[in-house]
Amino acid sequence: MAKSTDIRVVSATLYFLPVKTRLPLKFGTETTTQVTCARVCVKVADRRDRTAEGWGETPLSVQWVWPAAVSYEERHEALKHFCIGLTHLWVNSREMGHPMELGHDFHDGSLKRALKRFNTTQRAGKEPMPWLAALVCSSAFDIALHDAFGQLLRRPTYSTYTAEFMNRDLASYLQPVKRSGISFAGKFPADFLIEHPPTKIAAWHLVGGVDLLDKSELTGNEPKDGYPVLLKDWIRKDGLKCLKVKLRGNDPAWDFNRLTQVGKIAAENGVLWLSADFNCTVSDPHYVNTILDRFREDYPALYGMILYVEQPFPYELEEHPIDVHSVSARKPLFLDESAHSWQLIRLGRELGWTGVALKTCKTQTGALLSACWAKAHGMTLMVQDLTNPMLAQIPHVLLAAHVGTIMGVETNAMQFYPEASSAEAKVHPGLYKRLNGTVDLSSLGRVGFGYQVKQIDRELPIAAATE
Repeated sequence: MAKSTDIRVVSATLYFLPVKTRLPLKFGTETTTQVTCARVCVKVADRRDRTAEGWGETPLSVQWVWPAAVSYEERHEALKHFCIGLTHLWVNSREMGHPMELGHDFHDGSLKRALKRFNTTQRAGKEPMPWLAALVCSSAFDIALHDAFGQLLRRPTYSTYTAEFMNRDLASYLQPVKRSGISFAGKFPADFLIEHPPTKIAAWHLVGGVDLLDKSELTGNEPKDGYPVLLKDWIRKDGLKCLKVKLRGNDPAWDFNRLTQVGKIAAENGVLWLSADFNCTVSDPHYVNTILDRFREDYPALYGMILYVEQPFPYELEEHPIDVHSVSARKPLFLDESAHSWQLIRLGRELGWTGVALKTCKTQTGALLSACWAKAHGMTLMVQDLTNPMLAQIPHVLLAAHVGTIMGVETNAMQFYPEASSAEAKVHPGLYKRLNGTVDLSSLGRVGFGYQVKQIDRELPIAAATE
């Protein structure tokens, strides 16, 4: 039965905010030196014609969403063009419901059709844009929709994922593993969320593949902007306890040495946990197993610090259904780039994956559905960063606080472009600086995602699209 609180999108405005990195960030085989953030404002109306606005933002991280031989600028422009087209699509969807319902139906229908059209027209004869890129483009709109719903009701968005406001239970979206005894009938996302989420959570620092570890690597060309450059200095400045180590996945000697170097620096400076990210470039579990086994034999204490291993294998799980039970027998193994949907998480679980790394850039709707399916089936969660600055940081850390992760949240925008978030940091200082190894959510408001946009002195560029 329809509810009076059901909403529809009335209008949408899209902005592109360019950001430059202070240091390069390596993604797979490519290196990032700049990114464009898509920021969206949507206006919604309910069945009584009450209206509210909500905001969403996502970095269009070209190298991550679309690894390819195609030039960066060609991919970058394609993503921006697709975002502009989505502005029209969202406003003209004409559907009404809870944001979970609108988001799910849009991504399952309109977005898939839009990507197919885009690839057969704009990308005709060229490499097609992948589904992950389409999801990231749409996520800013989806996040804004969830924020607007909370704004309309004058309550936190995370308090709206209940039967009081949703027309469909989780059984309308999710299917449990057969003969598991699990049922989603009569259950809603709130049943899988933390009732009293923490206001402080552990922060994971990213040790990128080209990040500097010690003074011997300094060239004199490093930025002199008051922020650390060397890993040890970051650990001491921010009180870090968790380090995510980016590896190559195609150079076992380099990967082992990198893990060893970082592990030793971590242990000497009070870090408690490590994770190993093999960058989706591995094709055989033997590669990972050999490195882990050698690390365990040579450095058992450092091996014990590895909390989990992240996505060593290719993005497309259905094209590369690799049995990974041997890896997860050694350490918890988390899907990231492959976890586009709960269906792929189900496949991953069959193949031996034990955890899921969620990202709001794959949409708030999709992240919540994936979290519910994974938690129901005993899988562990993590929330991973897309180097989220400005508004993008807020739903990101809120997701981690509400779903319950294996340990805190990855957050690294303060490493690569800290000044990009200076306006937001004046209102939410604890979210854009890590103190004693944590980020602090206590400054967030109690409406929507708690951005408090009116208090943030952010000058926006001319809109790229308005509908």
